[in-house]
This record gives sequence, C-alpha cells and structure tokens, in this order.
Amino acid sequence: MNQRLTPATALLLTLPPLLWAGNAVVGRVVHELIPPMTLNFLRWALAFVILLPLAWRVLRPDSAMWRHWKRFSLLGLLGIGCYNALQYLALQTSAPLNVTLVASSIPVWMLMVGALCFGRPVSRRQMAGALLSIAGVLVVLARGQWDLLVRVRLVPGDMYVLVATLAWAFYSWLLIQPKEKEPLEIRSDWAAFLMAQIVFGVGWSALFAGGEWALTDARITWGWPLVAALLYIAVGPAVISYRCWGLGVQRVGPAIASFFANLTPLFAALLSAAFLGELPHLYHALAFFLIVSGIVVSARR
Repeated sequence: MNQRLTPATALLLTLPPLLWAGNAVVGRVVHELIPPMTLNFLRWALAFVILLPLAWRVLRPDSAMWRHWKRFSLLGLLGIGCYNALQYLALQTSAPLNVTLVASSIPVWMLMVGALCFGRPVSRRQMAGALLSIAGVLVVLARGQWDLLVRVRLVPGDMYVLVATLAWAFYSWLLIQPKEKEPLEIRSDWAAFLMAQIVFGVGWSALFAGGEWALTDARITWGWPLVAALLYIAVGPAVISYRCWGLGVQRVGPAIASFFANLTPLFAALLSAAFLGELPHLYHALAFFLIVSGIVVSARR
C-alpha cells in the first residue's frame, strides 16, 4: 500500500461503484420477486460456480485456506454474508432515499474504524475530503430540492444500512492487515483469495437465508427477470467489483478508497436516466464535482 492514487487505481476504484449502483437498481426491481437473504445467498452461490474453474485448488483438503479458516470466515461474514444482505433487507423496510443517505456516510465510518480499531490517524485533508464527498451525495439525494432532506425520517430499516456500512468498513481495513495472516499462495491469486471468502460467505448467507424461510412467509417468483438479475449481480457486483475493490484498497488503503464509494448514488442517478427515462440535471454535475473534489483532496500528500 503506497498511498499514491494513480489513474489506473482510480479506474479500479471507480468500476465497483458503477456496478454497485446497478446492483441497487436491480435489487429494488426484484424485491417483490425474492426475499432479500435468499437473493444474497443465490448471488454468491452463482459467484462460487463462476470462480470454480479459476480457483478450484483452494478447496482441496490440503489447502492453506482451512488452516486460516478463522480469517476467511470473518472476511466472508462481513463482506459477503452481511453487507449486501443487509442492504437488500433495508430496501424491504425503508425508503430508498433513507437507505442511500445512511450508506453515504461510509467514508466517515471508514476513517473512524481505522482510527479507533486499527490505529490509523485521520488527517485534516481526509476529513475535508469526507465532508466534500458527503456534500456531493446530499446534492444527488436532494435532487436540487433541499426540503426533501428536511422531511427525511429514519426508521428501523435504516439501521440495517448503518450496520452494513460498519461491516464494510471493517472488511476493507481487514483486507490490508499484515500478509502473514494469510498464505501467500492464496493472497497472491485474486480468484483464490475471493473464493476463500466466498466459501465461508456462502455458508453464512445460507444460514441467514434458512432463518428467513423458517421465520417468514418467504417465496420466490421465478421468471426471466429474476434469472437475468441473478446473473448480473453474481458476475458484476460480486466477482468483478470485489476483484477491483480489493486490488484498489491494497494499493491506496481503505481511507482513500472509501471516497470512491460515494460515486454510487451519482451512478445510480445516471442509470435511472438511462433505464427509467429520467434525464440528468445540473445538480448531477455539481454532485460529481464535489465527490471528485473530495477524492482529490483526501488523496493529496
């Protein structure tokens, strides 16, 4: 981790928010077709199948993954079992505006977790960047009408998003912990590294989905829309975005990478314009300027 933001690294960290924005749109579209925990389980089960040809060796009985099962089990719980499942759950019980508003606080939580739990100091530039980035998100959420934010009322479902952002903050910091915590043959191979997390993450997701079916009136409405949605969230937001995010975090650290996550609402607005016929407005340009400014300010030495 050299803390230097290059154009290539910036591209790596920009792609995941774009895919996550699509994930949010797709998750909202199919929320009446499939329960949230089950959606998360099927997503990662498909990702497991996709990665199997590339990382099947990590499943062998003599694999180093089993000797480090505690480490990968924790990563799987935070990054796979909890993060998206909680967001899918929040969309069932909370307004999309509330969900996005709470999730936009991730740079602040990332800095707080790093300072309190991992001994990483917070600079004034990083705090200024966090404020600029959050201001850009608020511009998108308000859609140029600030009275919308005044009328926002948090409900219990918003707590799911808060827990999800905390889980992602811990997950991102754990990614850059000393390499001796993980075997080199796994850490040096991105597919094996992600597969080691998915193995345990699918287990956690199956446990949560089982509880969902046991405790609620869960049901699935199968059809081409749901199948297409599952394929997208398994390939894009799961495999590709986790690969790019993990590599970007290793290069510049979680604190700087977290500011790129605030591009997600902006991309969501653009995707809404493309697929729902809602044309971009002037405030989208202002939001983009503020978010990018936050990234630049926080990354400067």
